[in-house]
Amino acid sequence: MGDQTEKRKVFVIDDEPRHRKLYSEALERIGVEVIPLESAEEALKCLDSVVPDMVISDVRMPGKDGLTLLEEIRERFPDMPFLLVTAFPEVREAVSALKMGAVDYLEKPVDLDELTAAVNDVLHVTDRIEDSLDVPKALLDGVIAESESMRLILRDAYRVALSDATVLITGESGTGKEVLASFIHKASERQGKPFIALNCAAIPANILASELFGHRKGAFTGATANRKGIFREADSGTLFLDEIGDMPIELQPSILRAIEKGLVSPVGSDSEVSVDFRLIAATNADLDESVRSGKFRDDLYYRLNVISFHMPPLRERRCEIMPLARFFLSRRQRGDSRFSRAAMELMMGYDWPGNARELANAVERASIISNTDIILPEHLPPVVAAGSARSLSSVADGGSGEVKTMDQVEREAIEAALREFDGNRTKAAVTLGISRRTLIYKIKQYGLR
Repeated sequence: MGDQTEKRKVFVIDDEPRHRKLYSEALERIGVEVIPLESAEEALKCLDSVVPDMVISDVRMPGKDGLTLLEEIRERFPDMPFLLVTAFPEVREAVSALKMGAVDYLEKPVDLDELTAAVNDVLHVTDRIEDSLDVPKALLDGVIAESESMRLILRDAYRVALSDATVLITGESGTGKEVLASFIHKASERQGKPFIALNCAAIPANILASELFGHRKGAFTGATANRKGIFREADSGTLFLDEIGDMPIELQPSILRAIEKGLVSPVGSDSEVSVDFRLIAATNADLDESVRSGKFRDDLYYRLNVISFHMPPLRERRCEIMPLARFFLSRRQRGDSRFSRAAMELMMGYDWPGNARELANAVERASIISNTDIILPEHLPPVVAAGSARSLSSVADGGSGEVKTMDQVEREAIEAALREFDGNRTKAAVTLGISRRTLIYKIKQYGLR
């Protein structure tokens, strides 16, 4: 019961009981304490004893309407977040309300996903990943998963984490394979124990065995002291071997023995050492082809591939481009830094062949060059603008050579985003890189359903 006092309070004001019930149930699911009220007069009276963190009100109600309520609450609490719910004929009134200080408006019938997203945007009451996947929030630090594909991966990875099964993560370079490996480690019973990562492709082949299994003093020139090796460093914890597809064929039997028997033999030693670890491997290579060509042992491949996850490239989960970019920008500790609308459009239009790693580098570069709180198009790498222009050109002619107007391109892009997310305007807006309110305006402008 102690958590109840920490919940954010929201007034939900509507003269229709079924609307109050719908909105209240949706908001309570994300941890908000809802105070349902049937009129503006009742809300003003309630303000004498309870000051909410946010107000949600219908526009048309008997007695005082929502606009009047907004004006009166603004006089008493100038910074109180206020969200209006309006029917289509009242859009003009809602626009006036925005000028009066309302944070947003939603059109009836209200999409409950939009309602919870709008409240969360203001109050930050919950992590949407945690809400939809039932994953503890502490595990999601640094994890961005807005796309359905990534949410499914996280859901399954959370379940897999509780076992000690070997995991193979595939996907292009920069897609976040180590982030997923770290998530699995933190969700496992080995959390709090070592998480040791090694990029097999970054270590010269002649010293990789020593890095992996350790060595005895004097085993080779330069071995001036005993070395444990990363298998033993990961004892009781998790070992993450990235780019395992580049593992030299002569070392693969030793890797297999370590997995199957929990035994490693340091270079220069005739004895074996027992180790207890959970192995997570990753690769951007086609291991099936490597097995066929004889570059990778089939028995090791089958032992690694007990449970596998494929990380989709960023171009297939565009709704995560801007959340990732904002996350990378926040790590630069630039206060209120943000991206201009034009910069966001360029970033959303670029395919990011280097995936999240390329995006992180681009954001770091832009943050350094801008030296201001706003990232403009000229602060982005030139390749982003050029690549975005090519993508737009491809969309514009549909591959047919036909030149379309910008309105046609915009309309088709909106229609495609709405189809992809089954009409969910919040998710479509994120993918398009525009605000939910702008999308609603564009839907009306083009007469879309």
